[in-house]
This record gives sequence, C-alpha cells and structure tokens, in this order.
Amino acid sequence: MEYVHLGRSGLKVSRLCLGTMNFGPYTNEADSFKIMDRALELGTNFFDTANVYGGRTGEGVTEQIIGRWFAQGSSRREKVVLATKVYGRMGDWPNQARLSALHIRRACEESLRRLKTDHIDLYQMHHIYRAAPWEEIWQAMEQLCDQGKVLYVGSSNFAGWHIAQAQETARSRHFLGLVSEQSLYNLTERAVELEVVPACEAYGVGLIPWSPLAGGLLGGVLQKAKEGRRAKEDLQRDLKKHRTKLETYETFCREINERPADVALAWLLHQKAVTAPIIGPRTVEQLDQSFRALEITLTSKTMKRLDEIFPGPGGPAPEAYAW
Repeated sequence: MEYVHLGRSGLKVSRLCLGTMNFGPYTNEADSFKIMDRALELGTNFFDTANVYGGRTGEGVTEQIIGRWFAQGSSRREKVVLATKVYGRMGDWPNQARLSALHIRRACEESLRRLKTDHIDLYQMHHIYRAAPWEEIWQAMEQLCDQGKVLYVGSSNFAGWHIAQAQETARSRHFLGLVSEQSLYNLTERAVELEVVPACEAYGVGLIPWSPLAGGLLGGVLQKAKEGRRAKEDLQRDLKKHRTKLETYETFCREINERPADVALAWLLHQKAVTAPIIGPRTVEQLDQSFRALEITLTSKTMKRLDEIFPGPGGPAPEAYAW
C-alpha cells in the first residue's frame, strides 16, 4: 500500500479510502467486521463514515458498528485514520441538523460515543450551510480541536467558492482550516474539474472522490447485464443516458485487458489533486478486487482515450467556457 499526505497536512493516509455506507443497511455487522479487518490487513488505514449512515434517523447505525469493531482491541483504533461527518438530520428538533455551533458540538459528542473513541481524526462538514457564518463554524471547530476531540477538519460537497471562503476565514483566525474535500468525481461526473479541483490545489486541500464507479455504472454494468444480472432501477436510468459511451468504454477495457471498475479507479488515482478515492465494498471479495487499481499504470495514450470517451468540462474555469 502506498501512503500520501492528506492535502497539505502531515497526516499520511492510504491511497484507497474504505467507505462504510453499506455497513448496516446492506452488509451485516459480522461481514462489516470482516471487511474492516481485511482492509487493515491490506494496509488500508483511511476509513470514512458519517453520523447519518445506517438508514435510521438519529441512530448512527454505521458509526455504532465501527465503534463495536474498535472495541475488540488489537490496536484497531490506533491503526485507523477515522473520518466521519456532521450536517445531516439526527432528530426532529430545529437544532438537530446542519452546522450551527450547537449542532456541531452535540453531533461530535454523539459520534464519539457511538464510535467508542476519544477523538475523530478528520471531522467533515457533509454539505455547505449558507445560514451559518464561517466565524461561527470555525469557532465551533476550533473549540473541538482545542479539546482534542477533533484533529483535522474537512468538507464534502463544497463548491470552489465555498472552499475559498472557508480557507480565507480560517487564515484570518490563524487556524489550519480545511485539509480535505470529499466530492462526487468519476469518469461520468467531472464538473469538479472546473473550480473545485483548482481550489483544492491552490489551498493544499486533498480531494477524496466519492462514487468513483458512478454507483456501479463504471463497474462493467453492460457485461453484467449480458450475464443476466439486473441493474438497480436508478442505475438503469443512468444506463440509458450513457449506454453509447459505456459500450465504447467496456470494449476499450477489454482491449487493454483490465476490468472497467479497475480502470475507473486507476483513472482517479492518476489525477494530481486526488488523495484517495472512496471504495464502498459490500463484501470482502469486492474489497480485494478494488486493490488491482493500485497496480495499474495508465499511459498518456490511455488517458487521452478515456478523455475522448468521457469528455470533461474542458479543463478549469474560466478557460473551459470562455476564451
């Protein structure tokens, strides 16, 4: 396993991040434990979760599963760079969601309890909250850092402008600010190349792509359909939209003798701003298969061909849409 710095921080994380969204709703606790044990065995030290994962509002089911896994000991907690998130609704009352200082504090305490740990390595804002001023948000995060409950702060689903706002306000407060941004980024969804990627590069923020396989669309969905495996309803909708491109893509992957899923992950790993794509295996077998992407070197010719199949926005803004 290769390890890289998370953004401009001194923290080193594995080049693949274990996503845990499936733990609880789709993968039972015993199998979730096996996946996490196997991830450590393979050298993965970066685990991502969120307080809203698990499918039951306010319960933090996925965080609880991870907490019970940590409680087994054997230095599990010490080996993991633990990332979780705050923003989503955790109850019916007005301040049980979003990024008020009150909710940030309460949500952090609740996540710590569920995760059975005394600190969160990377505490991520799951979305932008325009109603809260940055002075309020940073004061709340600074207090958590001062108390040792949070070590680093990250964002998720921010626009480039939000990253700039956050970082400039943090700089004025002599605070480190964001070290990471978690964005939707894959071969079919490249809008972040316009402004989010340039902002991350300018401010030393590590990019952590979520949905690297576009919800399974880039995982060989056409070949699976030929084998009689029916795609989920939402995937079928996207399949109709991208069918022509996917046919070309899967043919190209066969030509270079690689699985589509591995090529899609490898493509992200070849992007300069990317720290670690988030993989969300439902089984140990799926986890093992993901590691092939770390061994693939895509030539400039291959990268050019992928750009032709899945054109991006044309580079960074404003050149992508102006002279």
